[in-house]
Amino acid sequence: MNLEDKARELLVQDRQHLEHIGENMLDRVAKEAQAVEQTQEQARELLAEDRLHDDHLQEAMLSRVEKQQSH
Repeated sequence: MNLEDKARELLVQDRQHLEHIGENMLDRVAKEAQAVEQTQEQARELLAEDRLHDDHLQEAMLSRVEKQQSH
């Protein structure tokens, strides 16, 4: 293999390496974006559960007060 062929081969290897790095970076970004979406969804669900719990507590407290006032 002459010097020109070696240079071409090295250029091809370098290009393939850069493409591989680019693909890995895109994959990481996609995974991170998906993780953020999942975290946000979990946060929304927890907030909704917390609101329901607070509503239930408030209703229970009001019910107790009403019962105490009627006695």
